[in-house]
Amino acid sequence: MTPSSCDTPAAHHLGATRILDWRDPRIQALLRRARQARQEGPATTGTDAARATLISAHQMIRASVRPVYALDDTRPASRTLARGRGSCSQRMAVLEAVARAAGVPSRVRGLLVDGAFWRPRFARLHRLVPERVVLAWPQFHLEGAWVDFSELYGPLTELTARRPQGFTNQGEETLFDAVAATAVDWTGQTCATDCAPAGCSAFDLSGAVRADLGYFPSRDALFAEHGQTLCHAARTLGEPVMSRRTAA
Repeated sequence: MTPSSCDTPAAHHLGATRILDWRDPRIQALLRRARQARQEGPATTGTDAARATLISAHQMIRASVRPVYALDDTRPASRTLARGRGSCSQRMAVLEAVARAAGVPSRVRGLLVDGAFWRPRFARLHRLVPERVVLAWPQFHLEGAWVDFSELYGPLTELTARRPQGFTNQGEETLFDAVAATAVDWTGQTCATDCAPAGCSAFDLSGAVRADLGYFPSRDALFAEHGQTLCHAARTLGEPVMSRRTAA
């Protein structure tokens, strides 16, 4: 399917897919818990309640799904929940599935990220990191507009003030976790208009993006068109080991 930046959500932004299997009882149970947590927190109404529900779900996924270096980006969200561990991509899929279960449209922006961005996590295995990584970065239709996963907790300008340093892809914090605490800026929005193209802010990750693949109605559609980062043989051989290795 041709990538599109169309602002109007359609049926395919809400439908269940192989990855976003939101009708599964485990996804439904997570949604119920997230709604309950939201209701017990600060009062929200209307579409604000939808954002609060997603934030609650994000926090629950952070607490219950251990971050690991799993390799299969097409694993159904319900299976990731059942296993209690998953990669950043798999954990994002769980959040997207919860969003759709709650009636919140979702889509992804496909980014081709330089492998060097990921190498700090693989000091002894850096030669095994591919040159390019396909990243499915979610967006949610909230309050009448598409909201980037980076801004689920607030605008990037607000998030830059919460923590002076951006995401470095080192240590225990993962991309999935980082959005709750700091600005994750793939497009250079945190840079002044007259600054240098690269390294112009502590939050700017745009220098690591080698290609913007556009918008897709689901991560299924992105991976169907562009494939996963690793070939099937590499995933089959590496998955048993990497899917149990904690991302740290």
